[in-house]
Amino acid sequence: MLFLRYCLTVVFTLTSLCAGAARVDTLDVPSAAMHRTLRAAVVVPDLYQKAKKQSFPVLYLLHGGTGSYRDWLSKTPDPTLLHRLADQYHLIIVMPDGNPTSYYFDSPQDPTSQFETHLTQEVIATIDATYRTVRDRKGRVIAGLSMGGHGAFYLATQHPELYCAAGSMSGVMNIDTRTWQVPAEFAQSRAQNFAKLLGPPQDTLRPYPEYTAAGRLDRFKASDLHLIFDCGVDDFLIDTNRALHQLLLENGVPHDYTERPGAHTWAYWQNALPYQVLFLYQVLHTNGVTL
Repeated sequence: MLFLRYCLTVVFTLTSLCAGAARVDTLDVPSAAMHRTLRAAVVVPDLYQKAKKQSFPVLYLLHGGTGSYRDWLSKTPDPTLLHRLADQYHLIIVMPDGNPTSYYFDSPQDPTSQFETHLTQEVIATIDATYRTVRDRKGRVIAGLSMGGHGAFYLATQHPELYCAAGSMSGVMNIDTRTWQVPAEFAQSRAQNFAKLLGPPQDTLRPYPEYTAAGRLDRFKASDLHLIFDCGVDDFLIDTNRALHQLLLENGVPHDYTERPGAHTWAYWQNALPYQVLFLYQVLHTNGVTL
């Protein structure tokens, strides 16, 4: 009897918690640029159904290499993390698919990998047509982990008219794999991927500068973006993050940079994301678009 009462209490508690929680939608996003349909997961805050005349700011949250649009929902140690953040800050959180190794730019070599166009045109258009969103850069922010951190900084500096802030967690701040602390075979495989997407590098000393955060200083300076990035001290990408931080410091580009204990793991990203969302929310609040 006591066990049954305990079980009923647990069920009632879980039901109560879920009743007011954010919901998750899965959308098909047609891509005319790539002649196929991709998917996106969307976390919609509980307030969305109650404040029916309000428009909501949007966080575009990108996954890392070898990942998919479901990663942020399925791989964090706490599976309720995004639900709680969406409800706490009254944010719509969109997780588009970036394929395993697209790095979120338009490939001049591969017509099936046009993810800059997909994210900045097709995904945003689908989200704005489906939900009540703030349809302006002042209500749109972007962040991501690893490959997605690269993507967030690349897309935001490439299209500052679309986003007011960008965040990176353990981001690939330099796609020159020689700057990564990884085994040689892994570095070579990623270098081959970039050559497939972008062609052989024209400058072997600074390969693909226009496609990597480390080579986009002029765009950072001109973008008027609010920037936040962090990296674990045991992460194989720590050197690239430190180098970008130093470059931005030397050139007077405002940004928030943090190093924390941790490596290239979901435990680290679960810890890092709430700090990033708080920073991004404060930008949105300053812009007058928060609820």
